[in-house]
Amino acid sequence: MSESAKPHHPTPQGKGEKTHGSDFSYVGIDAILEQMRRKAMKQGFELNIMVVGQSGLGKSTLMNTLFKSKVSRKSVQPNPEERIPKTIEIKSISHDIEEKGVRMKLTVIDTPGFGDQINNENCWQPIMKFINDQYEAYLQEEININRKKRIPDSRVHCCIYFIPPTGHCLRPLDVEFMRRLSKVVNIVPVIAKADTLTLEERDYFKQTIREELRANGIDVYPQKEFDEDAEDRLINDKIREMIPFAVVGSDQEYQVNGKRILGRKTKWGTIEVENIAHCEFAYLRDLLIRTHMQNIKDITGSIHYETYRVRQKSCLPSRSKYCTELLLVFFSSD
Repeated sequence: MSESAKPHHPTPQGKGEKTHGSDFSYVGIDAILEQMRRKAMKQGFELNIMVVGQSGLGKSTLMNTLFKSKVSRKSVQPNPEERIPKTIEIKSISHDIEEKGVRMKLTVIDTPGFGDQINNENCWQPIMKFINDQYEAYLQEEININRKKRIPDSRVHCCIYFIPPTGHCLRPLDVEFMRRLSKVVNIVPVIAKADTLTLEERDYFKQTIREELRANGIDVYPQKEFDEDAEDRLINDKIREMIPFAVVGSDQEYQVNGKRILGRKTKWGTIEVENIAHCEFAYLRDLLIRTHMQNIKDITGSIHYETYRVRQKSCLPSRSKYCTELLLVFFSSD
């Protein structure tokens, strides 16, 4: 058979991969990105968001607005004698969401009863315990001899803290909660129901809150010390200048100029939730979902969880000593 008549057997090509036959220097290292993408698409993603704030600030509505689906249930109106829970109840609801072939398990953790008492001293403690319990559960799975190939992740990746739209300053409860919890979880503060403030009141309130956070040494997300490079710092500085986000939530749809929008109707007009001229909901959504979701999860794993893990290990010196002595006895007996 002549050279020209020999059959041609092309090299198998992976799905989505490009051919670089004409490029002599091409090795193919960049193909790892497509491999990672395919693996991630198969596995899906997990995101656990906690919402904290007193009753009536629109926590459930905002979560439903963020994900454009009923991911958080509004609390059922209790009887008058049961209107204020005696203790903070922590409730988790999980949903499987899919968009353009990307699957995500979203867990929303609500904290009914927070800040609703006459005496709110130490009301942050059950929330702190819950967050640490999730770290402990993950740690126990991690050190298990026959651990699972993929450890279920119930760790709280982000805590959205709802500040009442008083227009004045943070309450002692707000300061105490964020000061303590910012050490164990990524906190994103928001001014709830921001449409109750004028633009001037909103700007003044935001500036006051930023000054109080600095004065009390409260480092909310994105934390400056975790910026990876100059580009990160530039992007995150702009976000830090906007915090806290002044947000409005609504799961009601309206037609405005022929377009479907989420908004709130008032006698003065329609407040468009995703219009940055009306509120800062779009900036919050972009931070949590479109630009920083993976970074939020990375900081949870590499900083907050790691801090917890190291602390737990250092709390068990006697156990470590016992294990070392046991190993020495075992090897000396051979």
